[in-house]
Amino acid sequence: MKILLVEDDIVSRSIMMKLLSVYGDIEIAQNGEKALNMFFKAFEEKAPYNLVSLDIMMPGKDGQQVLKEIREYEYSKGIMGNDGVKIIMTTALDDKKNILEAFKSQCEAYLTKPINVKKLHEELKKLGFPKKA
Repeated sequence: MKILLVEDDIVSRSIMMKLLSVYGDIEIAQNGEKALNMFFKAFEEKAPYNLVSLDIMMPGKDGQQVLKEIREYEYSKGIMGNDGVKIIMTTALDDKKNILEAFKSQCEAYLTKPINVKKLHEELKKLGFPKKA
């Protein structure tokens, strides 16, 4: 599985890298603009990501905007619903506004920091991602 980890905080990034490494190969973007460039390039090279772990609070384009732009891009390519990349929002923001906005923009899961490891594994299992052998 190919994973795009979008996280600007070095501590959160290292924790998520460790947690997600049992699922697949991880590529890292430290901001929203870089994440979008990597996502579009991978898609165009016919090697798309299976999962995006996306922080909300980042400099420049935040995670909410990145989520919207990914879904708009997929829609422009005829990809809709369950056929799109699976996106898990990982953030310190647990307010209703951000949660509702993320689900409205079609994320698959929303996890608050500090990340509950059991909950992360449950969400990935629900999405059909087995751990690497």
